[in-house]
Amino acid sequence: MNAAFLVLDDGTIFEGESWGSTGETFGEIVFTTGMTGYQETLTDPSYFNQVVVMTAPHIGNTGMNLEDEESSRIWVSGFVVRDPSPIVSNWRSKRSLESDLERYGVVGISGVDTRAITLHIRERGAMRVGIFSSQELSREEMVIKVRNTAPMAGSYLADEVSTEGEKIFKAEGATRFRIAALDLGIKLATPKNFSKRGIETHLLPVGTGLDELKSGNYDGIFLSNGPGDPATMTEVVANVRALIDLEIPLFGICFGHQIFGRALGFDTYKLRFGHRGINQPVMNKLANRVEITAHNHGFAVEAPTEGEFSTVFGPGLVSHMSLNDGVVEGLKLLERPAFSVQYHPEAAAGPHDANYLFDEFLAMLEKHAKR
Repeated sequence: MNAAFLVLDDGTIFEGESWGSTGETFGEIVFTTGMTGYQETLTDPSYFNQVVVMTAPHIGNTGMNLEDEESSRIWVSGFVVRDPSPIVSNWRSKRSLESDLERYGVVGISGVDTRAITLHIRERGAMRVGIFSSQELSREEMVIKVRNTAPMAGSYLADEVSTEGEKIFKAEGATRFRIAALDLGIKLATPKNFSKRGIETHLLPVGTGLDELKSGNYDGIFLSNGPGDPATMTEVVANVRALIDLEIPLFGICFGHQIFGRALGFDTYKLRFGHRGINQPVMNKLANRVEITAHNHGFAVEAPTEGEFSTVFGPGLVSHMSLNDGVVEGLKLLERPAFSVQYHPEAAAGPHDANYLFDEFLAMLEKHAKR
């Protein structure tokens, strides 16, 4: 195999072997702590413009199947693993992981110490990175190329991953409600969860205007996960404020949670290295219960975590908090039908502790939908 180099913008370089597509790629380096679920990670649009480090050492042994894809393609900018599996062994597998990396032009690197890389990110923070495997450049030249790329802070990326036109996901059985889902980078497991509950999902482009959202006479609004800096989403935030004022039931997750938070008047900020993985402990303050949840976010909402807070829409509170670092993981208005969580209740590839949130949204639709 050809040599490959993982180059961080602080000048640190890890040498390994070329894996997947050959070339060079750039993005923000992040790590995910899940022991499984690499296919869901790779096809999650929230990872657009990010180079993902898998902390689990052995990746690719179950190949790629048709059931676990969260979108129509791989979105990561680069992929970093320690030991790619030389064989595929799973009854659902249709092709190898490496073949899909090559198909979508994803530049990867293997044979590196992913534990050391993860510890470095935890100490220094997420940063710009490049993977180089196609040409001879000096160490200084590679670092300069990395430093010339745009940071994640200030990046508007939702339009790169959003649907170009409306897509409809039918309800299973009788249609009880119709919702508009603003596609900021949605995972397919989300409309599947709505469908199981008799909810028809109309997936709309990120640029959908307020008039169109109102004229659709939707029973509820969903704000999806997605990539980028929530501070750049000024138009969407303004639309969300108007929708909350109309008392249309609203549910947001991940990026949608951050947009909801900004609509309530709070700031968002960049986390040092984010939360990514399927093993993140969260305290459900309303139920006094610890839940293990799936995360993928690098920004967070800055809101008061004790007691109620005041907004132009009435009182609200922080409903969930991270037990690792105290980050706000859920927001809820008390006099309007609107709430959000920072994590992924659709939880592909698990766990499913937070799946009840879809039922809570259904209950909100049953109570507040204007039919």
